[in-house]
Amino acid sequence: MDQPRIVRELQLLMLLANNRYMTKEEICERFGFCERTFFRYLDTFREAGFAVKRDDYNIYKLETSANKMSRHLRDLLHFTEEEETTLRLAIDSIEPTTKSRETLKKKLYALYDFKVIADQGATKRLQQTIRSLDKAIENHRQVVLVGYRSGHSNTTSDRLVEPYAFTPDHDLVWCFELESQMVKTFKVLRIQQVEVLEKLWVHEDCHVTGYVDIFRMHGTQRFPVRLRLSLLAANLLMEEYPLSSQFLTEQEDGRFLLDTEVCRLEGVTRFILGLFDDIDVLGGTELRSHLQYKVQMLNR
Repeated sequence: MDQPRIVRELQLLMLLANNRYMTKEEICERFGFCERTFFRYLDTFREAGFAVKRDDYNIYKLETSANKMSRHLRDLLHFTEEEETTLRLAIDSIEPTTKSRETLKKKLYALYDFKVIADQGATKRLQQTIRSLDKAIENHRQVVLVGYRSGHSNTTSDRLVEPYAFTPDHDLVWCFELESQMVKTFKVLRIQQVEVLEKLWVHEDCHVTGYVDIFRMHGTQRFPVRLRLSLLAANLLMEEYPLSSQFLTEQEDGRFLLDTEVCRLEGVTRFILGLFDDIDVLGGTELRSHLQYKVQMLNR
């Protein structure tokens, strides 16, 4: 008995029962086989009575309306996006140090096309946005971010940009904006649609990827920050911003020293003001000025 092949066939069948995002190429890459093998497996499924279809986005999935067998399998194996999000939140609520947390994620991803878990609840529109931006980056094309909702100006407008890189979590895309002639980050979730243009990049020399600080702020500048935190503040910092642990040093008096850089001051300022009695600002001229300004605004 060719047990490894049977396992692959079952895993592929389970993936197709729940597939919403993976193309033929992505499936082949995931399982490590060629297109010829992929189509041979599909022929096997069809001979067994399952119907497989391909949509306009080259996504392969079981056609549940075609026959009773496919419907039964999908009812057994399928997760809705709401169910996937609930599972993700439940798994993420487990302590990060618990071994079963990552084991559960790996098992679910191995058995199903759990893109919602892997992509933090990404919707089909979000996936299409990312794919369009990826295509533009790969082909060095300018794009229009249609209906972009800005959190800073509280407006919705179209932005002509040259996208050139994502942040590691694909939450933001680095772009050179032609109107302002500035490098900016745009939140992918706030983009209604991406219109990829035929026009090539003309400002590639300005495509500078910025810094992502421990407070998840993005920018091209860096400001020094040096804080002394109580045990409470240090614990809350590490729980909310896990990357901060590498910049924390425990002192002899039981307090902690945070010595790092931030690219924007809003994130660290919000954290300090929320725990004002538990944090001493030891360094950072720009941070001190920004804190004073915020306190003045609060006292108006």
